[in-house]
Amino acid sequence: MRSIKALPVGDWNQYFLVINRNKKSIALDLKKPAGREIMYRLVEKSDVFLSNMGVELLESWQLGYDKLSAINPRLVYATNTGYGRFGAVNKPSFDMTVQALTGLMARLGEPAQPPIYLGMGSGDAYGGLMSALGIMLALYHRNRTGKGQMLDASLYGAQLFLTAPTLQAYLATGSEQYSKQQPRKATENPLRNRYPAKDKWVFLCLANTDENWSRLCQSLDDAGLASEARFDSVQKRRRNAKALVTRLDKAIKRRSAGEWMERWRSLGIVASPINNLADLAEDPQAWANDYFLETYCEEVQRQVKIRGLPIGLSKTPGSVWGLGPELGQHTELILTETLGYSWEQVGEFKEQGVIP
Repeated sequence: MRSIKALPVGDWNQYFLVINRNKKSIALDLKKPAGREIMYRLVEKSDVFLSNMGVELLESWQLGYDKLSAINPRLVYATNTGYGRFGAVNKPSFDMTVQALTGLMARLGEPAQPPIYLGMGSGDAYGGLMSALGIMLALYHRNRTGKGQMLDASLYGAQLFLTAPTLQAYLATGSEQYSKQQPRKATENPLRNRYPAKDKWVFLCLANTDENWSRLCQSLDDAGLASEARFDSVQKRRRNAKALVTRLDKAIKRRSAGEWMERWRSLGIVASPINNLADLAEDPQAWANDYFLETYCEEVQRQVKIRGLPIGLSKTPGSVWGLGPELGQHTELILTETLGYSWEQVGEFKEQGVIP
């Protein structure tokens, strides 16, 4: 937590504060028996224990599943490992190293160009989502049976799921076209591809049907395209994809992305500009749905923009009532109000170095 907190981005600690919003923080030295005893008291009152530390480390601190489930049999014990709980691989894992391992990088970009890292912490986010889904399933089972259980969601497993649409195609066919980088002009469907408009790239997303081809030709300022014999059937458009992509490159580059969006919308042609994050930050649709929010930041004493809520619930909508706490900010509060320790005991914990 301290290393993340030190990331120098902006004039406020946005990474740490946004990730840890709506949380309370307790700091314990789990290497000391008294620290572990406090953790056991927390476990007695908890629904879920979640950790991204190594399984061996948790066991060495006497925080393994057997120990904690004996304290609270209803506990859902969740770990986020790098590569799964089983097998021989046991090494540090990071978003980019696991993306490299899973074939995701090797599938992106143009041939002969460097593999592309699908950044944004995308693999980390998938790992978190898999863990959250597993916890919800385990809680559902616990509520029906009264029994907790252990679960693990790894970075490796989550990123395999991320690659699933293409990975599954490879598993089914063994074809290299699904395992390696493919040139944009070698697409099977030129009507679903990236094209350069006058000001930015756009993504055209149509099934390769005669009806869609006819509508697209109506929109383009290329009078001879619709009558081109090379492109007048689904099979020919697929077979002559390279020539068709070259032709569409020239046609689409004549107008801006905004002009194409307006023209294609009226014809029911599905497409989107390929925005950057500056474009996205100004998107009124994102603000209208609370995907972006503004909230007060104590650190800089002003309203700040944050990413908001990805899910909108009608009866129990989410909210952001506070950014992330300081490390251990609520230690005394949790010890006294949640766990029932006296202030004398809290003082002893401080003297022993169990809490800061």
